[in-house]
Amino acid sequence: MKVGAILAIAAPETGLRGALNACRNLFGWAILFSAGINLLYLAPSIFMMQVYDRVLNTGGMSTLALLGLVLLFALTVLGLLDVTRQRLGARLGLRLNRLLAPTVIELGLSNAKAPETGDVARAQAARDFDTLRQTFTSQAAYALLDAPWTLVFVLACFLIHPLIGVVTLLGGGVLLAIALKHEHAIRPIVARSSEIAPRYYAAQEADRTATEAVRALGMRKAMLDRQLARRHELIAAQTETVWVQSAYGSASKFWRLVLQSLVLGLGAYLAIERQITPGALIAGSILAARALAPLEQVVSGWRQIEQARVAYENLTELIDKAPPEPARTALPAPKGDLRFERVGVRVPEAARLALANISFHLAPGEALGVVGPSGAGKSTLARVAVGALPPDGGVVRLDGANLADWDEDTRGRYVGYLPQEVSLLAGTVGENIRRFAPQSADTDALTVAAAQAAGAHEMILRLPKAYDTVLGPRGRGLSLGQAQRVALARALYNDPVLLVLDEPNAHLDAEGEAALLQAITEAKARGASIITIAHRTGVIGVMDKVLVLRDGAIEQFGPRDEVLRALARQGGAPGNLTPLRARETQ
Repeated sequence: MKVGAILAIAAPETGLRGALNACRNLFGWAILFSAGINLLYLAPSIFMMQVYDRVLNTGGMSTLALLGLVLLFALTVLGLLDVTRQRLGARLGLRLNRLLAPTVIELGLSNAKAPETGDVARAQAARDFDTLRQTFTSQAAYALLDAPWTLVFVLACFLIHPLIGVVTLLGGGVLLAIALKHEHAIRPIVARSSEIAPRYYAAQEADRTATEAVRALGMRKAMLDRQLARRHELIAAQTETVWVQSAYGSASKFWRLVLQSLVLGLGAYLAIERQITPGALIAGSILAARALAPLEQVVSGWRQIEQARVAYENLTELIDKAPPEPARTALPAPKGDLRFERVGVRVPEAARLALANISFHLAPGEALGVVGPSGAGKSTLARVAVGALPPDGGVVRLDGANLADWDEDTRGRYVGYLPQEVSLLAGTVGENIRRFAPQSADTDALTVAAAQAAGAHEMILRLPKAYDTVLGPRGRGLSLGQAQRVALARALYNDPVLLVLDEPNAHLDAEGEAALLQAITEAKARGASIITIAHRTGVIGVMDKVLVLRDGAIEQFGPRDEVLRALARQGGAPGNLTPLRARETQ
């Protein structure tokens, strides 16, 4: 029977519990090594008893030398077992990282619809995972493994003398009561701190991305006051945790010292009364100290244990709620036939529909311009079209297959998407364009071809290191117009059959817009289906169809000229799309 069977965890082989179950052999070995370590901790007590009771009385130097060698051997083995146990903790962390890191990182990249708290929880997942993983290599975890052996040392104290055993047992009971009271006191405080911290850091990061607007609009003082108020709430919760931790930690240390002194004094009395030997006096003191040490360490490390418990609960909830990615049948390469069938999307934070009963068809080689006032749902439609946002009702089909039936990575190879907010990532220009695919001669050729199709090749060559120019987060290092052209090249990479562009000319100059129109025309010519969220008439001019959205519903849809004439009759002349120019965030 394997040692790991000692800690068999009755849980399915999925999620966090399944990962811990897969590590049960390491848990088992850690328990076994803890047994060896604690048994070997008896060696100093036995050594002291033998020295005081035998060696000092007989003056046997050979006996002393032999006892010293035995003690040295025992302590050497103890040290090796302790090092091995710590390495087991490190191996456990590595195995958990291998088993769960892909899931945790994927949760952070998830774009599932969720309220703000859900987004914060996903962003916090990596921190929670690191908290849990690091706890397995902490002294608090080792103290938990050592705590059951307190009973063994108490029993040894009883063997020396019943009174010493009773005092040690009562002292251990007091320390256990302190630990339980500590756990009861600190649990709500740690839970509150763990809830406040991710919200604070998420809000701080959101404010940091808007620093230019904050400075330009004279909002620094207001934002500083708001951040300080949030920080005060966080620091207050953390300080309360430290106060509780220090109070109970000091109480446990105080009681341990009192008890050790009491055992020593009691042992001295018993030795004077000749009920125990001087060697038993010293051994009893050592055993009592060892019996109480794990309990004191548990109290001192309970904050970390409680943080690990909160992290475990958060991760379990997130991972268990994350739908497992099913194995999908490989579908043939699509040609770009796109259908919306009664698609609806609900806004989680509001009791309204962002899209309601949207149905239309785009054949390969057709281009659709989507217009509408701010808040009409145009960007939401774009996100649904590329599979970034699953609909709450209806179906989006690509060549007859539900978008949800495609493997995301496979589907992404056939889709080009330029979001409303240009979202370049930290890396080189070339890496961003080729979507961080491994570099090779083929991907380099596709990267340059995409940049040329976007009219960005010459602009990129003028950068300090051309395609190897390193960008910061959010494309830092490029102007908005340059970033949008690089993002357009990324969308055109590998000639996608479905191209969705959300206000692609928002930051382009005349040269950039001409390149955009040329790219759309060439994509149509090779048979790609195109959806463009438009706010300028120039882009509408190369569309085949126009869809007018209002309040999440289709107001008009049809061939471009027919829809533009209808708009003109209603007072929205084709050359006057100013009411539709608002750049919304949906």
